[in-house]
Amino acid sequence: MRNKILEILRNAGDTYISGEEIADRLGVSRTAVWKHIKEMRAQGYEIESHARSGYSLRVAPDALLAGEINHGLNTQVIGRQIICHDEIDSTNNEAKRLAREGAADGTVIVAESQTGGKGRLERKFFSPKGKGIWFSVILRPKFLPQEAPKCTLMAAVAVARAMAEFGLTPGIKWPNDLLYENKKLVGILTEMSAEMDGINYIVIGTGINVNIDSSDFPEDIREVATSLSIMKGERLPRVKFFQAVLRAFDDLYAKVQQQGFAPVLAEWRQYSITLGQEVKVIGVRDGEVYTGKAVDIDEDGALLVDTETGRQKVLAGDVSIRPRNGKW
Repeated sequence: MRNKILEILRNAGDTYISGEEIADRLGVSRTAVWKHIKEMRAQGYEIESHARSGYSLRVAPDALLAGEINHGLNTQVIGRQIICHDEIDSTNNEAKRLAREGAADGTVIVAESQTGGKGRLERKFFSPKGKGIWFSVILRPKFLPQEAPKCTLMAAVAVARAMAEFGLTPGIKWPNDLLYENKKLVGILTEMSAEMDGINYIVIGTGINVNIDSSDFPEDIREVATSLSIMKGERLPRVKFFQAVLRAFDDLYAKVQQQGFAPVLAEWRQYSITLGQEVKVIGVRDGEVYTGKAVDIDEDGALLVDTETGRQKVLAGDVSIRPRNGKW
């Protein structure tokens, strides 16, 4: 109901529309309309009212609300349902719960803040209220489980595309970290439920540091984390940026379903800041450490590193790029 009232106010533009007319269109009482208007104002909408003229929407908040995100989104699959939370422990946890209950392909869960956000290797992810975009997408793809790890590259490319739309030069460090001046802007975590011959669901959690100031970051990550607003030198509109991410995600997901991951991998290479660089690899399972030159990714999305003893295929591990001073 609230979204329908919001759409009526949007369509009215700068003119006023009476509570009686809104009520008649929606088949509810004027009191019900007034209650929804009151709740919308509490969410940050600036709605003017006059006794004889009615209501007029003046300013919509830059808040992660379904009515704002859906307005003009026009995606086919990603975002067909958007579930918004003010605060949540983890959007990935909620997405997995909803997926088990049958949530549709493309369902998005987004929160203004997370209390238990996490990244790769169970690392905590800083998710302050109102300053980032913390969301998860539920996918139910037709491809086989072994293809799923490449979804994390797809998510990185989607965010990189959105950055480019906003005049920001994206750089992806293998496999999915988006960096600026060697500091992390975005974290992506992919989780899956599958059988041997098919995927039940994939959940891709993405945390984007949008309007976080340097002083906002906890001291223990201040030297390794940054935000889009620091990169651009001004605050970004979170809703519009999120819409750009979802549209890019929608386009890439459609291509993957039709053509496989080759287009995603090709675009990932364009944004990569790892390829061509001297890197150090620390294996996740065996802890093996070696250095070499990152030369490409293969059809599996694995990083190919040429070392003194031959080419290594990195499927999982911590990869760092040699610093400018040449010291690891």
